[in-house]
Amino acid sequence: MKLRSLTIFFPCYNDGGTIATMIIRAMQIGREVADDFEILIVNDGSQDDSALILEEMVHLYPGYVRVIHETRPSGYGGVLRKGFASAENEWIFYTDGDAQYDPRELIALVEQLGDGVDMVNGYKIKRHDPLHRVWVGIAYQIFVKIVFGLVIRDVDCDYRLLRRSIFDGVKLESQSGTITFEMVKKIQDAGFIIREAPVHHYYRQYGTSQFFNIPRIVRTLIDLVVWWWRLVIQKEHIRTKAR
Repeated sequence: MKLRSLTIFFPCYNDGGTIATMIIRAMQIGREVADDFEILIVNDGSQDDSALILEEMVHLYPGYVRVIHETRPSGYGGVLRKGFASAENEWIFYTDGDAQYDPRELIALVEQLGDGVDMVNGYKIKRHDPLHRVWVGIAYQIFVKIVFGLVIRDVDCDYRLLRRSIFDGVKLESQSGTITFEMVKKIQDAGFIIREAPVHHYYRQYGTSQFFNIPRIVRTLIDLVVWWWRLVIQKEHIRTKAR
């Protein structure tokens, strides 16, 4: 099938070495899978040359590439919320701007769409990261899936195709990387239909991970406990909808 309209969205933070490649690949796949598409990049206060590169991409692909520049970083959750709110088309596809995923594999997600499907979540065929990150990632995945009762196999895979209308009823609040399980949990509990598709994961070739440092991990663990209380124990999102 071919989508009627699509927003391809990349959050960008210090991704100057990869973001141009991501946009070029998005142009290639956008023409293949959608009748109408835009490429949206939210530059989350990057301190490298991302802003200059993005402006060159706007001039290179006029009418397709749209950039929102934030003056200071808002966190991963903040930049995703900004992108979802700014998307203009029926479907939203997003993945990170660091080129650890290939936008051209979006076709595998589109192929999973059928009547009533609201979201297609990618899952990593094999994670290509340093060994300690692989093991931390596996432990995190298992823990979050059990604690939050998630049905998808890879909540940490930021490679998703979603109906924009999901966010008419699902309100996201996270400012940090906890937005991934907040989003999946709320979408799942709202009764939306979710499918999955395998995608490749690649070694990081530029920049550094924003997650793997001690202060950020500690904050994530604290946020995880808070969200467990809100989503699993109090079920705020369900009680709010019931009203």
